[in-house]
Amino acid sequence: MCGIFGIVATGGATADRALARKLLVGLAHASERRGSEASGLAVSDAAGLRYMRSAGSIRNTLRGPKATFLLDEALADRTEDGGVAIIGHSRLVTNGTQGLAENNQPVASERFVGVHNGIIVNESDLWQQHAPMPRTSKVDTEVFFRIADRFVAGGMDPTDAVSKVYGLIDGEANVACLSTSRRSLWLATNVGSLYWALLQEQGLLLFASEGYFLREVLASSGHTDAAQHGPMKVPVGGGIEVSIATLATTVFDLGAPPSRHTAPAAAPAVITDVNPPRGELRRCTRCILPHTFPFITFDADGVCSYCREDDPRLHSAEGHEALAAILAKYRGDGRKADCIVALSGGRDSCYGLHMIKREFGMTPVAYTYDWAMVTDEARRNCSRVCEKLGVEHIIRSADIVAKRRNIRLNINAWLKRPELGMIPLFMAGDKQFFHYASEVSRQTGIGLVIFCGGNNLEVTRFKTGFCGVKDHSHNTMVGLDNLGKAKLLAYYGRNFLLNPAYLNRSLFDTFFAFYSTYLRRGEFLYLYRYLDWDEARIAATLSEHYGWESAGDSASTWRIGDGTASFYNFIYYTVAGFSEHDTFRSNQIRRGLITRERALELVQEENRPRMESMREYAQLVGFSLDEALVRINRIPKLA
Repeated sequence: MCGIFGIVATGGATADRALARKLLVGLAHASERRGSEASGLAVSDAAGLRYMRSAGSIRNTLRGPKATFLLDEALADRTEDGGVAIIGHSRLVTNGTQGLAENNQPVASERFVGVHNGIIVNESDLWQQHAPMPRTSKVDTEVFFRIADRFVAGGMDPTDAVSKVYGLIDGEANVACLSTSRRSLWLATNVGSLYWALLQEQGLLLFASEGYFLREVLASSGHTDAAQHGPMKVPVGGGIEVSIATLATTVFDLGAPPSRHTAPAAAPAVITDVNPPRGELRRCTRCILPHTFPFITFDADGVCSYCREDDPRLHSAEGHEALAAILAKYRGDGRKADCIVALSGGRDSCYGLHMIKREFGMTPVAYTYDWAMVTDEARRNCSRVCEKLGVEHIIRSADIVAKRRNIRLNINAWLKRPELGMIPLFMAGDKQFFHYASEVSRQTGIGLVIFCGGNNLEVTRFKTGFCGVKDHSHNTMVGLDNLGKAKLLAYYGRNFLLNPAYLNRSLFDTFFAFYSTYLRRGEFLYLYRYLDWDEARIAATLSEHYGWESAGDSASTWRIGDGTASFYNFIYYTVAGFSEHDTFRSNQIRRGLITRERALELVQEENRPRMESMREYAQLVGFSLDEALVRINRIPKLA
């Protein structure tokens, strides 16, 4: 179980603030024995309620600049400040991965900030019984403070609210919390795993999950008498309220009837997260690209350089007639295949196969390169579409075990020295689909190969931009110019030297990917250079005619055929504040397909972490997702 700890220092010059800090750090280190996967701190002082969370040990958190600043500010010597309370958490992961900050503690609601040790086993029932309540995490602790919030909002005293919640929960719960309603610290337990000690002369009160931790820390700080007398135990089924200003304590029973006095249900004071996911992003006033986008600049009106440089003529489709004229040169009599359509199982390629067969009357063969990260949804969608259209399906499969091993090696290497420009190495193994498309064309004697992915809205120039290479191309399937290729190769070479972990068994596959993509790619026809891309029409056609399947953990239908997308987009969004979805929606804005307001609404949903997909990806590849998420969350944010 997790370790919770904290300290209260009275107001004015009474409390020994230097000693308070020493004891707090000692309790934090001792509490690591109960769990060190994640940590957090919360402070209540004259400035209000502030808290921070970290996907790492409390020891490392305390060394960080944000925790240092928070404690320096809270424990500064002041003549009169009303006292300060600091509570902390050292987590043993139970519900919710610690790689996401919102799943760590302290947990904040509207009126409480608190930490909890134990497991509330009926949390699902409680969420249903007390719906609707806002929910921001998967950690079971949140339901405790959300329900307490509801009681206080209805006029209940915070002590009574905490007590009443205990009458609703099943499972072990040791809680320390602070409130906006009153300058107090509440300690409560239904199993007795909570201890406290009072240093009256020093103006300090300490608490921790184990009495031994308090005795150890007190003895090491020279307070042998206090250590020998032993800390006091918060009684099973009871709690204490500690006045932050005076250290006066009031004992209360859990489940006791509400007291007569009530707290006003007025709007609460502000609770501040001092370690939010990122700073405020400055976004283009026309599209939604943020200031963290590579090579971006803004004019006086806030319009970004990508919008200013945009030329609609470069993105306009060449038209149905132009495509029909090309296809007519290859169209046969229907008795044998006359074209190859690359089919990934994604929405664009499935719709493209439909168009080539139904609208243009071609006799296609579908071709899929399964590189080990094609999702099950994508495979099923390929099967649905080919069956409905009566299309032969040629599959080329990689050495799945080797491919996944290569991905694992490169992810582990990247985590040692994270560079956003090196993320495409995770997907290098899929680039051979160009090579095998040419091979299938040669083997079947079919000269026309059609790619239906990579419409002009899917341009993701930030991927080369993070390598220091500005991509001027206007279609994701068109490569860099020769200078860009040379710069890109130099960037990768430099990072290979700086991080020798990249010099592993995946190296040949990586070079093969670069070769297939930029040096030896065949001549293919790209469907969406000729046809306008219509998201609503594509989705409706696939749903109505083919029963096309989308991902279960995403509202978006883009990239669901790629098992890597949820992971790398999480990294981009966490570090840079945007993902492929922001670029896609920005391109839609420029084409007049959606409004800027609608784009912002969409990316808010699309950029949510797809934990189910990421966990499946990590299991297939063979790395620890939790360890990776912890490392990713420690990367300095660009914003």
